[in-house]
Amino acid sequence: MDSREKALRINRLRDQISVCQRCRLCQTRTNTVPGEGSVDASIMFIGEAPGHNEDLQGKPFVGRAGEVFDQLLQSAGMTRQEIFLCNILKCRPPDNRNPLSDEIRSCVGSLDLQIKLIDPQILAPMGNFAATYIFEKFSLPAQKITAIHGKIFPIHTPWGEKRIVPLFHPAVATYDAGKLPELKRDFQVFQKLKQELVERTKSTKSEVGN
Repeated sequence: MDSREKALRINRLRDQISVCQRCRLCQTRTNTVPGEGSVDASIMFIGEAPGHNEDLQGKPFVGRAGEVFDQLLQSAGMTRQEIFLCNILKCRPPDNRNPLSDEIRSCVGSLDLQIKLIDPQILAPMGNFAATYIFEKFSLPAQKITAIHGKIFPIHTPWGEKRIVPLFHPAVATYDAGKLPELKRDFQVFQKLKQELVERTKSTKSEVGN
């Protein structure tokens, strides 16, 4: 699928999300927050749910956690323009409470389609809720984020080999600034993975050329 077709389908999904009424959150939201970024992204970052500022603007990670996320991206030599960024839930839970299980079940179909359309090589779930869902989706044993953050989990999918890199949610650094160095260390793994992707692409092109 070429970039133009991807963009058309992602925009169509965005329109569908904007009128979604599959769960109770449609009654309290200001805006849906479908996600944004490059449709050709090799890395997809997945949070848990929009917060107050995200609900007002309809954009992911624009509050204090968003400022931390941007610092983490910069520390790994990345920008928002080259990644895709979204959440498990596309609407804000009232008072920023945790997502409920039925809300997650109602919403993950949109996330699944985003993963299929964008076809990233690396999935980076941030926080326990996102990591739990992604691990279940790809049949990995459930583990707490404290045990798996910053580690690389290779998986085989119908769309080829991929990597899962669970991360702490950036919001943890808004409550405890001392966590920021640890989060930055975890983000350094993306430099290694990006280099692997470059080398793999070169190798594929070389094989095709021969």
